[in-house]
Order: sequence, then C-alpha cells, then structure tokens
Amino acid sequence: MLNIVQAPHSALSSKAKPIGKIDKAVTKFIKEMKDTLDAATDPIGVGLAAPQVGKSLSIFVIKPSPKAKLQTFINPKITGIEDDQNEKIKLKKHQPKKLEGCLSLKDIWGEVERARAIELEYLDETGKKHHKKFTGFIATIIQHEVDHLNGVLFPKRVLEQKGTLYESKKDEKGEDYFEELII
Repeated sequence: MLNIVQAPHSALSSKAKPIGKIDKAVTKFIKEMKDTLDAATDPIGVGLAAPQVGKSLSIFVIKPSPKAKLQTFINPKITGIEDDQNEKIKLKKHQPKKLEGCLSLKDIWGEVERARAIELEYLDETGKKHHKKFTGFIATIIQHEVDHLNGVLFPKRVLEQKGTLYESKKDEKGEDYFEELII
C-alpha cells in the first residue's frame, strides 16, 4: 500500500506529468493506488490521484461507492462541461455546492460548486482511448481529481467561490461534527 501525502507536500502543488507508455511499472503503480484507495476508511475515499501518493504522474482512480468497481483514468483531459444536446444540462450547468473532503487534507472540508456534467478524454489502464460524458457525483469526483493533476487542492476552489471551509472533529461519542474555519 502507498502512503497518502498531506498538504503542503510539493507533489500536491505541481502539475502532473503525462504518461508516455503504460508498462509493467505503471500497471503495478495503478494496482497499488487501487489498493490504497480501497483501504481509505476514515474518511472513505472515492478518488485518489497519483500526486496524493507523492508521484507527479497524470493518473487517478475512482470508486464512487463502496460496491462500485474501481476505474482508472490516465492522461485525462476535460473537453467540455455541458452537452449541447441536453437542454437541462445546458440551462443548469452547475450543480448545487456539495461538501468535499480530501485524503491529503485530513479533517478539512468545504462546499464546492462543480460542473454538473463533463466530457472527458482519457486512457484506461490497457491504453485504450475513451471520450465519455460523466454526470452527477462521478463528474464531481473527476473534477476534484483533475484538479489534483493540475496542482490545485479543493480549498482553492472554495475560496474562489467565496465559500466556507470546515474542520471535522470527533465528539465524546466518537461522532463527527464540523467547525467553521476562520481564514
């Protein structure tokens, strides 16, 4: 299993390098990333980008729910944030702000407005090229992970949107509660 680095680690603020060739070393690294994401339990992880394990590589894996299959994205590029054929998405380009957290920012949370739907070009772990549309929670996860590949952590988005950051803490019963962070 890989070690998840914490901010302000330098890998988290640098643009990740594209993968030139998917070889045995890359395949092994992807398996280790998947194992690491699966092992994240407090909080449960839904996405993990290579910079979060200290590697400046353009790769991330996602698992939007505990029973979902892990998906791999190599050299992803968001090519659009709306589908011109779908009036609902066109009229409502963004979904309401949702609370986001990050495995590299332990106990920090914030409300981020993300595009409701995105189009993404990427390679899977076999090297096959895809161009696909994602909506809802998966679109949110992908945008968060692409930000990681560009050296951007979600608090930057919160501050750009004039939102609020929170710190999660445990009460005497071990249950989570949130306190607003004053910046």
